[in-house]
Amino acid sequence: MGYNKGRSYAPTFTIKTIWGLAKSPELALDDDTLYSIIYRETGKDSMRQLSQKEINKVCHALSALKDSAKGKGGSGRTDTGGNKLTKAKRQKIYRLTGELGWNNNNARINGFVKKMFGVERLEWLNNEQCSKLIEMLKKMVERETAKKDGDGVEGKASPVHAGADKGH
Repeated sequence: MGYNKGRSYAPTFTIKTIWGLAKSPELALDDDTLYSIIYRETGKDSMRQLSQKEINKVCHALSALKDSAKGKGGSGRTDTGGNKLTKAKRQKIYRLTGELGWNNNNARINGFVKKMFGVERLEWLNNEQCSKLIEMLKKMVERETAKKDGDGVEGKASPVHAGADKGH
């Protein structure tokens, strides 16, 4: 009846649909994460500013996240699924986190992403955020390599600085 009124191809999504998808058991997004997804998809930080086309875009993105969460069971690496535009960058991120020894703990990289960008999961980062994360990880790998290659040089400097801090 009302469903076919003027549009026989798809229902119209609403702001209530966005909230329903975000609070679904598969996603259970907090408000900050939801708004970061809305901003990533539309460039707007308020749901009231969204056009119908933008609401549809957000709903499709949330539906895709919900479907991928169902299929994965919530575990495993996040270099598949997510933002298709950042897949290659996420693979680079996993190479770098592998060098840091983080690949056995997916929560570690997601926690780092949450702390640095306020985004819950790696696959939700946009291109710019992925690039910034790659640069951060490169610097971390360089520091770790320098520590190993320095063969204790940094370790010798630390006690001197530690003693100075204690007033010696």
